[in-house]
Amino acid sequence: MKLAVVVLVLLCNSWRCLGSSHHQASCHYPPSQWCRSLEIAIECKVQKQCMELSAIRPKEAVPRVSLTLYYESLCPACRVFLTQQLFPTWTMLQDIMQVTLVPYGNAKELLTGNTTFTCQHGQPECRGNMIETCILHLSDHAAFQTIFCMESAADVLSAAQPCLHMHAPSVSWATVDFCVRGGLGRKLMHANAAMTRALSPAHTHVPWVTFNGEYKEDHEDQAMTSLFHLVCQLYKGVKPPACTGAAVRLNRGFC
Repeated sequence: MKLAVVVLVLLCNSWRCLGSSHHQASCHYPPSQWCRSLEIAIECKVQKQCMELSAIRPKEAVPRVSLTLYYESLCPACRVFLTQQLFPTWTMLQDIMQVTLVPYGNAKELLTGNTTFTCQHGQPECRGNMIETCILHLSDHAAFQTIFCMESAADVLSAAQPCLHMHAPSVSWATVDFCVRGGLGRKLMHANAAMTRALSPAHTHVPWVTFNGEYKEDHEDQAMTSLFHLVCQLYKGVKPPACTGAAVRLNRGFC
């Protein structure tokens, strides 16, 4: 950061921005803060300099905002949050956020009997959870797009195969089906169950969202109504241009 300030001051000296009375009258921030956000850069009349500075200074290792969503495949509120808030936000801000999906939610893991899991919305939801868990494991970079496609469809389960073919054509449906029916799917789902049981505080509903590994009720309240704005707030680095838009609030729901 010190190097960035020195370079910015040198640039401003060369462009005589420090000597501008208009700059002094409108800017209420020290030079170290001029490139902290687009709003400050505009106020201090150094937007061009900050944009050029970002291209020449070393990239700072600022961690992305880590968001983990604990959800169920057929929960209406989960589907609304994933399709109307999380996926659009990630599409715009994926450079500053990391998303982890944990399909399990209010399910129960059984240690005896032929049925391994029971789910809040019945066995179809258990199958949906398992399909999405196997897709997350097998398709990697295309998993979120595939799951968004499923969750935004009228029938989540029927959409699984065509969504996979559309977004992850290198992964065959036979491979996913083998995972769902075999030991790999149960192993992956057991890991989801363990992650969900380990939550502290324990989840009381879904969707349940943590940021950087922590649950805060006020963060959840903001996430359910204006996730995009919250991610921009939580990011500690220089805000991307997309973060300068006005916040939009949506209604929230739970299962």
